[in-house]
Amino acid sequence: MLHNFNAGPSVLPPAVFQQASEAVLNYNNSGLSILEIGHRTPEFTAIMEEAASLVKELMQLSSDHEVLFLHGGASTQFMQVPMNLLDSKETAAYADTGVWSSKAIKEAQLFGKVDVVCTGKETNYQYIPKDFAVPNDARYFHITTNNTIFGTQWKKIPATSNVMVADMSSDIFSRMLDFSSFGLIYAGAQKNLGPAGVSLIIVNKNILGKTKRIIPTIMDYRHHIKEGSMLNTPPVFAVYVCLLTLRWLKEQGGIPEMEKRNEIKASLLYHAIDESNLFQTTVSKEDRSFMNVCFTLKDAALEKPFLEYAKNNGIIGIKGHRLSGGFRASLYNALPLESVQVLTGLMKSFEELSA
Repeated sequence: MLHNFNAGPSVLPPAVFQQASEAVLNYNNSGLSILEIGHRTPEFTAIMEEAASLVKELMQLSSDHEVLFLHGGASTQFMQVPMNLLDSKETAAYADTGVWSSKAIKEAQLFGKVDVVCTGKETNYQYIPKDFAVPNDARYFHITTNNTIFGTQWKKIPATSNVMVADMSSDIFSRMLDFSSFGLIYAGAQKNLGPAGVSLIIVNKNILGKTKRIIPTIMDYRHHIKEGSMLNTPPVFAVYVCLLTLRWLKEQGGIPEMEKRNEIKASLLYHAIDESNLFQTTVSKEDRSFMNVCFTLKDAALEKPFLEYAKNNGIIGIKGHRLSGGFRASLYNALPLESVQVLTGLMKSFEELSA
């Protein structure tokens, strides 16, 4: 058995793989593959509508919030958000907590003024800044809720009167939040929701239409809302897999159950690291991510041997990002507790062998 700790594309539930593979050959006994059905057919319209409805149900969203499934990955949202929300003479506030927030800041600067109200860059993003203020006149405040590369996470969402915008790509559906309090949420699907190729956008329709700029049709959220995420041909298969994952989430007990499981998995791994004489993490304890656990070896010379040891025992995807080094274990919703137990057991046995 392989234990998949990849950061993304990443682990999905076995039941989702089974159902998706069957649909590739014959969707719903139609005689057609899910890969070849028309996106404007009743069959796919039902898929899109059910997926959007499940997102609203699982996240307990208000009636003002619209759910979109769009192309382009979360990186497209780095520009699409300010394009829709920020006039050239207005200011948006951003928190710089890692690589992805830095990229979002760079794109936003093309459309208006950006106030970076806090940053953890000076410590290589080992913590989430807490002592900062968001200007009242900022059009919106953007955060990246989980730092995939460096392993930090906003445990408490800042209270602010500004419109809250959040990139939740790597921790969406992993814990309960007041999702309706956000003006806009976006997430690439390939970590907790589905395969690469589609992004989930949740937007309060009341924050749209406030800018003076002309927005290209394909980039205007309002047109996508009007057309039910089918302004152009959507990524049909990716949306279908998202639907299967959303069904699985509901069957498992929803986001509250995922939060319980994720806390158990993360606590087990962090405890193993803290108790070890060989492994360590430099992430601030109160900001440790429950999705992406980053750690290193005190003796760097043992890094390659440990990776080989892990690989030989079925552990996949724990090599750290090139910017952070070391190791990274991604504990997304579909990763079973058993996989974390195997990893922590291997860490302990490797330490004993290296003593």
